[in-house]
Amino acid sequence: MPVLKFTDWWDRFFAVGIIFKGLDGVLELVGGALLLFVAPAQINHLAILITQPELTDDPNDFIANHILQGVSGLTTHVVLFTAAYLLAHGIVKVVLVTALLMDKLWAYPWMIGVLVIFILYQLFQLTTTPSIGLAVLTVFDILIVLLTWHEFLRHRKRGKELA
Repeated sequence: MPVLKFTDWWDRFFAVGIIFKGLDGVLELVGGALLLFVAPAQINHLAILITQPELTDDPNDFIANHILQGVSGLTTHVVLFTAAYLLAHGIVKVVLVTALLMDKLWAYPWMIGVLVIFILYQLFQLTTTPSIGLAVLTVFDILIVLLTWHEFLRHRKRGKELA
């Protein structure tokens, strides 16, 4: 079974990017699985434990207050939706990244399509709840789409069949 070969800087840059995407997928799988076993009250309690030392030093700490604000409205339904969302994202990313690293040509258009859907959703989210982290993730996803497109075209030029 062929494995992606790193022949130039495009290949290396592409490989590093999709490996990060794969690690992101693994983290989403772990986070989604953990959320299946954690109640909203436990998440709230953990957030208080984590932020309490910082809020003791600085009651106006931006990050700590945002963490507490974020967990304050959690319900069982929100936690289950988030778990399902993370698990679905994680599975798709891990499968596609694995296929790309194994140099499966069919995975290139699928990765592009999935990431474009993620990017559109992230852009929508940025219009409703702007976030620097989400903006960085969106830019990263756009870069991965461009690199994946470049690699796909290169593979097609070499005469590989879509299999």
